[in-house]
Amino acid sequence: MRLLTAPAGAVDLTSASTLRGYEPIAAAIGLRGIRTVVEELPGAPAAPATRRAAAIAIIRNPWAGTGTDHDLQPETERIAPVLAKLLSDRLLHALGGADAVQAFGKAAVVGVDGELEHAGALIHTPYFGNLVREALGGTSILCFADARSEAGESHRIPLWHKTAAATRDFYQSLDVHLADAPHRGEIAVIAGAATGPRPHARIGDRATDRAVTSDILKGITL
Repeated sequence: MRLLTAPAGAVDLTSASTLRGYEPIAAAIGLRGIRTVVEELPGAPAAPATRRAAAIAIIRNPWAGTGTDHDLQPETERIAPVLAKLLSDRLLHALGGADAVQAFGKAAVVGVDGELEHAGALIHTPYFGNLVREALGGTSILCFADARSEAGESHRIPLWHKTAAATRDFYQSLDVHLADAPHRGEIAVIAGAATGPRPHARIGDRATDRAVTSDILKGITL
């Protein structure tokens, strides 16, 4: 990876890849590990398979041991953009670039020594969401999940269309198993994406729905 130096100690990641040579970044943000999970789901015989990927970063919780009145903003501004870059680079590499990505989502899981707000601080601000959205070519907000968990659990990352969040065919989720994460003082941050809709999606959409109100309850047949 080519790091373009700015003022002393700073790097420019806007045009650099983080797929290799990211050791200085890892040291700076307490990154223990990073991995990408890819699955392929065949649909109808004439339709292309949908490929889904999740990029997962495990970092040291920078707020472990702090109280509920602690200001999370400084570390959020420092760490969240770097995580967005690391994860977006891997999703783009796994799925074939931004043009191939049609749906996206995000999640964070904090270890049991942290609080749920620590997970949210890394994914629920523009320092993460705006960068992932820009990298993947989206305009929708990213749907999300956050949790507090011991290591060894499975977690579900929801996805929806990157430019038309109400497009029901793209409502889907991607499951990942975190075999050794997060440790008690860690946070797992996840970005997910897909190249297409759910296989065999056929429940209609807002454009085809008839008008439905609570009046429908008057004629329920049991």
